[in-house]
Amino acid sequence: MTAQTAVILLQMGGPDSISAVKPFLVNLFSDREIIKIGPTFLQPLIARYIAGKRAPKVEGYYGRIGGKSPIRELTEAQAAALEARLGPEFRCYTAMRYSRPSTRETLAVIRKEGITRIIALSLYPHYSRATTGSSINELNRAIAETGVRFNQTSIDRFFSHPLYIQALAERIEAGLAAFPDRTEVELVFSAHSLPQSFIDEGDPYLSHIEETVRLVMERLGDISFHLAFQSKAGPVKWLEPSTEEMLRHLAGHGCKNMLMVPLSFVSDHIETLYEIDIQYTEEARNLGIENFHRSPSLNSEPLFIECLADLVGSAANKRS
Repeated sequence: MTAQTAVILLQMGGPDSISAVKPFLVNLFSDREIIKIGPTFLQPLIARYIAGKRAPKVEGYYGRIGGKSPIRELTEAQAAALEARLGPEFRCYTAMRYSRPSTRETLAVIRKEGITRIIALSLYPHYSRATTGSSINELNRAIAETGVRFNQTSIDRFFSHPLYIQALAERIEAGLAAFPDRTEVELVFSAHSLPQSFIDEGDPYLSHIEETVRLVMERLGDISFHLAFQSKAGPVKWLEPSTEEMLRHLAGHGCKNMLMVPLSFVSDHIETLYEIDIQYTEEARNLGIENFHRSPSLNSEPLFIECLADLVGSAANKRS
């Protein structure tokens, strides 16, 4: 029996080998919804130049986490778990914005299987035009190219969904278990940064991030917490404080116990496995932070999959 609805999990993607790092960066820097570099017709050329300059360093980062990003496998595992939870009327697929399987490749598979109802599920909890917006726009372009009339619905945010908040809180509780006294722990939420200009132009990303933190802390109670931003690139002004600045600030005020919470990331990839687990861990140690840990990522945690299933179920019911 043909499934009635295709659920496409939209994710950023990542290189699946060292040799794929440069093409991944070219795709990333070519996206004008993330960054506008010069006139439109020149951006692909400039993107190739920037990627060529940055690739050797980034290849080194991936070399330290096994030579590739695990995000494709982790997203496919999320899709498999979600499909099992939803039942036979749904088929779940993955589409990576800057790597494979591309949105067009995934859409071709769905079209071949004769499915015309699509629910696009962004795996970015907090909406930004640079992430969810770019992925959904790419899907819309790919659909237009097919000439097929798809019945499409998009889920573009879930930053305040109760099951998402609960799943985050439980992951943090698991991280806090590594410390003998939770009252002595500084909790640092580390979200992917964004150029300040995006927020100034009305992008809701920061307000979504802040609301997630507020809702999570309502569940956790009286623990000292902070919000910082990682992974900035380029000379423009980005959201502040940076995670590096927060590390130095808290260490300078005597912090010895820190739990870092990856926020806006729903699966492990370079930002958790290298930036937090290696770069920030080393920096924390050098700054005198004696106990530095990271809360586990959501990945295919059952409560998170239940959240995704609830989102899809609600979207399917609205249009049925």
